Amino acid sequence: MLFPAIEKAIRAFDFESIATERKTTLQPLIDFIQNKVTNHQEVRLNFICTHNSRRSHLSQVWTQTAASHFNIKNVFCYSGGTEATALFPMVAKTLEQSGFKIKTIAAGNNPIYVIKYAENEHSIIGFSKTYDDDFNPKSEFAAILTCSQADGGCPFIAGAEKRIPITFEDPKAFDNTPQQAEKYQERSLQIATEMFYIFSQIKSY
Repeated sequence: MLFPAIEKAIRAFDFESIATERKTTLQPLIDFIQNKVTNHQEVRLNFICTHNSRRSHLSQVWTQTAASHFNIKNVFCYSGGTEATALFPMVAKTLEQSGFKIKTIAAGNNPIYVIKYAENEHSIIGFSKTYDDDFNPKSEFAAILTCSQADGGCPFIAGAEKRIPITFEDPKAFDNTPQQAEKYQERSLQIATEMFYIFSQIKSY
């Protein structure tokens, strides 16, 4: 069971708000996941952005949560960047507002967070790393490019079985503005809605 506050947030997701054109962009990821599930294989998804600081983390966390919500087994979500920086604190705050429980287990320039979405599920370890970090899979994974810079800058991802661009606008544009919290929440909910839509399409056997 997901935490009640997350369950409440999920009830507000509106799949009808996803444009037909956008659903076409999401389809290759649906196909990749469905193929793995049908063949009883592990589903490894590595969400890649330039700095591994915002969109890739939001995608990793919401996708892992979606897999749990729809009871799709053996889904392992990761994230990485073309360079490592730090998970931006506003991302952690935005996830907390949606009901995730977050604890900082290491401070410093690149803090490490434990992100929980349910009492009895593995916690997600959130910190900034490169996409080929030892923390991430080396083969048999889908590389999902969450920003256009990473999509353009990473024409080839070593070990990736499939490369799928699903890009999102960067909420960073609103840092240190009055709209910051609202825009991070907006982006988080867009990512969540789309990832939950993807898993709503998966048939488990």
